[in-house]
Amino acid sequence: MKQPLVRFSEITREHYPHYYDFAYTTDKIANLLREKTGHTYVIYTYEETIGMSDIILTQLIESDTPEMEVIAPIHEHDPQKQIIDKDGAKTIQVSEENHVFYFPRFDVAIANIHIFQSHVDYPHEFIFGSDDAQVIAFLNFMEEQFRTSMLDGITIMTDTEDGLIDEQEEITNQISREEVLLEKSIKRDIFRSIDEFFTNEGTFYKTYHIPYRRGILLYGNPGNGKTTLVKSIAGSVDAPVIYWQITEYTSSYSISEVFEKATKMAPVILIIEDIDSMPAEARSVFLNALDGATTKEGIFLIGTTNYPERIDPALINRAGRFDRAYEVKQPNTEMRKLYIEKKNLTQFVPHEKLDAIAKKTKGLSIAQLNELYMSMALQWHYENEVDVDTIIEELKENHKRAMKQEWEMEDYEDGIGF
Repeated sequence: MKQPLVRFSEITREHYPHYYDFAYTTDKIANLLREKTGHTYVIYTYEETIGMSDIILTQLIESDTPEMEVIAPIHEHDPQKQIIDKDGAKTIQVSEENHVFYFPRFDVAIANIHIFQSHVDYPHEFIFGSDDAQVIAFLNFMEEQFRTSMLDGITIMTDTEDGLIDEQEEITNQISREEVLLEKSIKRDIFRSIDEFFTNEGTFYKTYHIPYRRGILLYGNPGNGKTTLVKSIAGSVDAPVIYWQITEYTSSYSISEVFEKATKMAPVILIIEDIDSMPAEARSVFLNALDGATTKEGIFLIGTTNYPERIDPALINRAGRFDRAYEVKQPNTEMRKLYIEKKNLTQFVPHEKLDAIAKKTKGLSIAQLNELYMSMALQWHYENEVDVDTIIEELKENHKRAMKQEWEMEDYEDGIGF
């Protein structure tokens, strides 16, 4: 390896600006590692580990695995411990930010160091390694650990003013496939394609020479089960699930980042809810991302929208983007009866009234049927009787006003103080 032109040991404040101060810390870490192992270390940087390593380091700290050693805190008066609040229970563990973490199997260390520039500080992750091949093996190990951790929940990715933020959320309320109220043929087709995509590494696609990628679009009025279907899919497959929340801050950079992460985690489910909200200036980049053969390889893409008329026709009129579009319709009489039976309305009304209720609720969504149950439960709780017909009429009237945006506003004699 060629020798550097500037050596930290030769630098004084007069010779170099304060922007290089972080090198004092990295020099200390490199010397500590050399004393520990007798090896000489090179510093590597890899932007893809940012965000990923925070999750993995936290999990490795919790598991107290021999794969990783916490060899030293970095700064004396930076936090050395962190408080974890999980399900209301507080625990204390080593902070992943102010420590040097060493991985003996790879002879690699990680340290997260704050760099100060122009009155702004930002965290930067440094990787210390003694061998290029070992560093690559370590990165592969971290990515595999990250993919495994994703199986325990859903990765929520949200575009914000400060960039793309991802968080891991557990699936606390598992929804079975039986609970999904959907037209039988559509439900069958969707779950068949899901199962074959993630069974035996997609051998079905290889057997029939089908490109190993899939895209489906779910559309329909809100409240009829698109999100329920997506949750059921997410909880019923042994694969990572990424939920991407598009916002006004979605850009070409975040689109590239999402698809890069999805590709690395493949085979994976990538869910894009309210896909019609994609900013106009980012649509061409999004379409190009969908077109890339390698970009979509191993990705099962699910898009949802309440407003299919707002969808760019280019999304569904070209092969390789969205292969099928399924309408999630309002529940028919059979589905409504099945739903109210599962909600156990017989605790409020006789069983023989269920058929009549199923017919009278024509036009109501699944969400409104859930509100029907809530309203009946409240009325029963306070009055020990239920006027189900009145509740249904009120729900229908509210739905009608909401659809037409016709809300009655009355003038009051007295104001409210403004």
